[in-house]
Amino acid sequence: MKKGAPKSGPRWSSHLGFVLTAAGAAVGLGNIWRFPYLAGENGGGAFVLVYLLAVAVIGFPIMVAELWMGRHGGGNAESAVRALRREFGAGPWWQVIGHLSLLLPFVGIGYYSVVAGWVLDYLWLYVSGAGSTAAGTMEGAGYFQTLLASPLRLFFFHALFMGGVIAVVAQGVQHGLERAARIMMPALFLLLLALVVYAAFQGDFTRGLTFLFEPDFTNLTWRSVLLAVGQAFFSLAIGIGAMMTFGAYLAPEENLSRSAVQICATDTAVAMLAGLAIFPIVFALGIDPGEGPGLIFETLPRAFARIPGGDVLGVVFFALVFFAAFTTGIATLEPVVAWAATRRISRPVAAVVCGGAAWVIGAAAALSFNIWADVHPLAFVPGFETRGVFDTLDYAIASLLLPINGMLIALFVGWLIPQAVLRAETGLAPAIVGVWRLFLKVLAPLAILAILIWG
Repeated sequence: MKKGAPKSGPRWSSHLGFVLTAAGAAVGLGNIWRFPYLAGENGGGAFVLVYLLAVAVIGFPIMVAELWMGRHGGGNAESAVRALRREFGAGPWWQVIGHLSLLLPFVGIGYYSVVAGWVLDYLWLYVSGAGSTAAGTMEGAGYFQTLLASPLRLFFFHALFMGGVIAVVAQGVQHGLERAARIMMPALFLLLLALVVYAAFQGDFTRGLTFLFEPDFTNLTWRSVLLAVGQAFFSLAIGIGAMMTFGAYLAPEENLSRSAVQICATDTAVAMLAGLAIFPIVFALGIDPGEGPGLIFETLPRAFARIPGGDVLGVVFFALVFFAAFTTGIATLEPVVAWAATRRISRPVAAVVCGGAAWVIGAAAALSFNIWADVHPLAFVPGFETRGVFDTLDYAIASLLLPINGMLIALFVGWLIPQAVLRAETGLAPAIVGVWRLFLKVLAPLAILAILIWG
């Protein structure tokens, strides 16, 4: 029975290195940017409860399935799916999982790094000591809108972020991804804990705790449930090819279920701590927690300007967000580079070529905020009439193709792989394997289908 990655392929140096890197893939802007404002818009505690249930019922089962596909299939995501199809007699159309697991990270890192460039811009702003003056005291969204209106500024920080990602991925699994994760993930937690301690003493911490962890189901709508399920799905980096690629680097004896629990727990802990760091400050200053997507780039900078030591707080906060964005960035580029490196080119060259091509996609997305503001590439498609390049890419990837790929992974492993194989190779207890497969066969696909239709 086949089990594990090819001996000639790259491997993780340790279990800790793998978990930190995989957790870094999951921990990203979604945890520190998207989760707080979604919780704020959707009633807090009730939203958090649904989110936690969705992580357990949808996120964990699909993560184990994707890791198993990578380890058993070996190689990059595209070749792993091909090997699994041949071994278990699956039809050729299932190869779309492999294709999507390359397309999604390639396009995803392109426009994701534009947002990460915003983070770098703000980090530099606070490091230079101009944070409160430039971002905090201007009325409304002045500084942020000025940033979006400057193509050259967007290009520069977008390129700076992508250059760093390329440099790390070019170094390989152990000396690049793993080494970066070993430094950045502990640093991320230290910065996050420091912010939570600050919020405990300077913010309305009791109200923040109540808001996050005391469910108020009167504010929970069907839309809130779908958003919570969608956030759990997107937050864990499943369906984008990273976990499948990382699975290929695992040793045969690695317990997949234990690793998935550790990754999910780390990702969820960051989201919860981010809420505990942000909401007490928001409440103490009388800010509406449902400010929406502008919470980080517009609302919080104005809040920092009103707090003693706000510039230092801004440095810590945006350094934290940068670390989260960067660990996700290197994990997102890795599946594409792993595939390109099998095409008779070296890994450094593959990293430069793939990263450079993704930067061009991101540059087009950045122009949609200024010069190409009136360009709507898919205006002829219903639902895309008013979407610019950035919004088109984001909607197509995050709201359509990513959940579709996750659903296909669940169906592939749940229906086509013999239970005996999964029982032997996942690390799940025999009594749990049947329940896990039920989630993959029915519950997770139905939940994802609900997101696609109504979300």
